[in-house]
Amino acid sequence: MSTVILGWVSFLAAVALILGVLNLLMVHLTRLFKERNLYSGVLVLGMMALFATAVLDGLSNNNQVDTFFNWVQAPLEAALASMLAVFLLLAGVQLLKRQPTRWAFLFSLSAIVVLLSQALLASNFLPATLRQPVSQVADFVQNIVVTAGIRGLLIGVALGTLLLSLRLLMGVERPYNK
Repeated sequence: MSTVILGWVSFLAAVALILGVLNLLMVHLTRLFKERNLYSGVLVLGMMALFATAVLDGLSNNNQVDTFFNWVQAPLEAALASMLAVFLLLAGVQLLKRQPTRWAFLFSLSAIVVLLSQALLASNFLPATLRQPVSQVADFVQNIVVTAGIRGLLIGVALGTLLLSLRLLMGVERPYNK
């Protein structure tokens, strides 16, 4: 039973991804031709280049898509993750200023632990004797605390999506552009 559900979820996710990419392409093609938006042109050009590379990669099996991933996707993800860590730390400081509760302190402390542990583990400033304890603390925070928060967030998003879908299907809620 679980394999059937997993198959359906995978299929629906693939269809949603294809529809999302096509919608993104149509929106930016419209912006490109109506408003002469340069950034939309860059996005459309990048999408077409990646699609052509993926098709040619499937025919010749030379792994050029991996080159795109290693030179574009991975550096962008690293930059966004580092910006997210800094913004979380700043949000924790602002939260402590406005509401000095134990939850605000715990949020700020976890942001500091994650930021410092990742920075110290990536650098050579940390002595070898402290690498293992710092790594264990970082792994604990990442695997237990952060995973629990992400799980709750994903359950909330799934329930919200399900309820909004039901409201749209029953006609209680109308789309904003109709």
